[in-house]
Amino acid sequence: MHIHILGICGTFMGGLAALAREAGHRVTGCDAGVYPPMSDQLRDLGIEVMQGFGAEQVALAPDMWVVGNVISRARNADGSAKFPLMEAILDRGLSYTSGPQWLSEHLLTGRHVVAVAGTHGKTTTTAMLSWILNYAGLEPGFLVGGVPLNFGVSARLGKGSAFVIEADEYDTAFFDKRSKFVHYRPRTAVLNNLEFDHADIFDNLQAIERQFHHLLRTVASNGRVVVNGLEESLARVLQMGCWSEVRSFGAAVSDFTAQGEPDDFAVLQQGVTVARVRWALGGVHNQLNALAAIAAAQHLGVAPERAALALQQFENVKRRMEVRGRVALAGQADASLVTVYDDFAHHPTAIRTTVNGLRRQVGSGRILAVFEPRSNTMKLGAMKAQLPWSLEEADLAFCHSGGLGWDANQALAPMGRRAKVADSVDALVQDVRAAVQPGDHIVCMSNAGFGGIHAKLLQSLQQATPAQTAVP
Repeated sequence: MHIHILGICGTFMGGLAALAREAGHRVTGCDAGVYPPMSDQLRDLGIEVMQGFGAEQVALAPDMWVVGNVISRARNADGSAKFPLMEAILDRGLSYTSGPQWLSEHLLTGRHVVAVAGTHGKTTTTAMLSWILNYAGLEPGFLVGGVPLNFGVSARLGKGSAFVIEADEYDTAFFDKRSKFVHYRPRTAVLNNLEFDHADIFDNLQAIERQFHHLLRTVASNGRVVVNGLEESLARVLQMGCWSEVRSFGAAVSDFTAQGEPDDFAVLQQGVTVARVRWALGGVHNQLNALAAIAAAQHLGVAPERAALALQQFENVKRRMEVRGRVALAGQADASLVTVYDDFAHHPTAIRTTVNGLRRQVGSGRILAVFEPRSNTMKLGAMKAQLPWSLEEADLAFCHSGGLGWDANQALAPMGRRAKVADSVDALVQDVRAAVQPGDHIVCMSNAGFGGIHAKLLQSLQQATPAQTAVP
């Protein structure tokens, strides 16, 4: 089968492309925004990616058009179609489907699907769980919204019955407004957490809770739901009805709890120590992710002790506190290197969690948080008031305000001189360079390519001299 994927460079659609190619299908695709790591993965797989959504692509005549949720019926200012290829498909009556639907019908049927849902931590927990099952010899398939460093690819068919998938609550397609995860029909479902997000498609938290309950409705009676016991929102989801075994984690009264520091902790099941995790990851959020992964893996027959051993070899995911480089400022010794990190955080809670994890790691070292509010929710300004809270533990914050419809300076005003706003990436780099000091930790946070800011920062910092100004 030849499939042509519209919006192929999204993390989900790019992973689907890799799976389809591995399954023996011919895969091509198109997109408007192409950036790493997905662009690198598609190139390495030999999948042809066409720039834009031109109607001339109908001449490819694939067996099926697979439509990503970036596609819409939107019009440009001059009245022309924003996605002319989609209009051509509709005008000609050609066969099309959504990515989740195609995946469900062609690759997930008959498999033990493990779906990892939640506002935060989906990618990391999906990667953890995939690695645990792989370590245990189950040879799982997986589709992760990022590139797990243990595997080097975001998706793999696997040879075993298990398939682990990052289960997003975002809508499926312009013609199917259900959440993606209702298509997966998991036997094991992880509900990591639940906050308000995706303000472009959900009116309030209750609307998202309803979608999570739709997911629970698809879990078999002999399945397992692994739920964060700290989340009131998830308690409300369960109260709507649950027909499967439930295992909780995180809260003092949960089935799975942790004792110790996030990088070295005992795992307790119903109060009895069953494993110990010692690893390089930090942050309470990763400790909770680990508990969720251990509880889910147990449902597939992997003992917590073995799961913990696997986690000790877990290498995290690209763009999850990934060190992009270390440089010495002009005239400074290597002992005073400045470290630049890349992280996917884009929701205020995720930003706060990322900065907190780094704070635990670097102690009193200076943290410079560089971020862009680029998600649809953030661009709408729905959570702008939470930004000062999310950046509390950063010494300085630098915001890229390009493309926003709200005043970032006003939103960050409570931070005073600790916050700076710039309307371009180049100006932001200059601001960071002017403020940097030896030994600083610079974490760049965005859910997109951020205009290549990491390389620009590293290059600029090599010529920088230490800032003489005191910390505000």
